[in-house]
Amino acid sequence: MAGGSAQRAAHPPHEPDPHMIITALAARDNAEWCDTMCRIHGSPGTFAERVWTNPIRTPDYYPDAVTLSPDATATDVLEGIDASPGASVKDSFATLDLPGFDILFEAQWIHHPAPARTPQTTPITWEVVRDAATLRDWEQASFAGETTGLFLPGLLDEVTILCGRIEDDIVCGSVLTPRDQVVGVSNVYASGCDLDSAWAGTVTMAAELFPGRPLVGYETDPADAMKHGFTTIGPLRVWLKSY
Repeated sequence: MAGGSAQRAAHPPHEPDPHMIITALAARDNAEWCDTMCRIHGSPGTFAERVWTNPIRTPDYYPDAVTLSPDATATDVLEGIDASPGASVKDSFATLDLPGFDILFEAQWIHHPAPARTPQTTPITWEVVRDAATLRDWEQASFAGETTGLFLPGLLDEVTILCGRIEDDIVCGSVLTPRDQVVGVSNVYASGCDLDSAWAGTVTMAAELFPGRPLVGYETDPADAMKHGFTTIGPLRVWLKSY
């Protein structure tokens, strides 16, 4: 009885679960980032109350739908996308049952309270990517020397792309997507340093550029992020339509 009373006091029935609130913000940020990528490639999606969808097949690595609420249904998702083989859905709350789809991977949403501003103490120099040539170099570093054409210059006006250098070489990078209440963190990579350094620099830059805002994102393996103040706040799944 005492345990049950304590639980009710911690989460009153009419008070929203703080983890659910931040998870919803993380899902919304991710959907907006997906929509930005699609819009830059000429095919923006549509936001509804419970889901973001795109009727046109999205760029590589980006889903055709992202749920925005745990109440989203399979119908909400499938009515807004091309559900032919190859379609993918980000099930932000791991609540969907999608007939004909298989789970591609599972991951965890992550959250970092607004980080404090701290000085850089590594040999890596961080900067915001501001021109197409640097963005091309950033993409090559991210994709092991390959230029995919995924990160188009128009993104530079929409999001904050970070690169870390040792001397002139880009050795790591990430993407920040600032919103009113949070800053999304994605595409964290290391190509000439360790991933630990990439996360450390990303958090430091986020604190400097967007002070006072918490950070959100998702990772299939959140271990590196958790070394730098992130915690996991809930599961997600990505579904893929079977061929």
